[in-house]
Amino acid sequence: MKEVVLTKSINFISQYKEYSEEELEKINYGLEGLYLTITKLVIIVLLSIILNIFKEVMIILVLFNIIRYFGFGIHAKKSSECLLSSIFCFIILPYFLLNIKLDNITNLIIGIICIINFLLFAPADTVKRPLKNKKKRMIRKTLTTITGIIFIAISMIFEGSSISTLFIASVIIEVIMINPITYLILRQPYNNYKN
Repeated sequence: MKEVVLTKSINFISQYKEYSEEELEKINYGLEGLYLTITKLVIIVLLSIILNIFKEVMIILVLFNIIRYFGFGIHAKKSSECLLSSIFCFIILPYFLLNIKLDNITNLIIGIICIINFLLFAPADTVKRPLKNKKKRMIRKTLTTITGIIFIAISMIFEGSSISTLFIASVIIEVIMINPITYLILRQPYNNYKN
């Protein structure tokens, strides 16, 4: 299905302007990324609707992307790995956590563990985007940690509510994304800036 969509798209684009092979490869790469993002999002949205957590999933996606902007994290090599990990992070984990009312003691314990992870592992780079600049890495570590502290504080203010759970879940997901164990499980190199 993907190849059919990409081929038809490239043929359509090529009708209006002549491109070199290199330009077509870049366009194809961009279209493939767009296709995978849209199909993954459609699946996540459909699952969230089926499980009646659509609003919560949309909120967690926004919160997660805020903290991920600073902390970065792993990207799956294969689209199937990306889809499965996205379903786990944005459907299964929130669904499980939303059915548990977390008190402030639990939020604080989870929060402390997450902040320690941010201090140790954020920001986490990838092979394609190594973070070579030491000053930028330190700024991103600081901003990830501050964002995590704010999210945890908000979760404690709204103790026992779904908002509290969503803020804590977004912090947990970012910890999963930056943790060296995740890189190890998915067989990807860690601390790519050192290479």
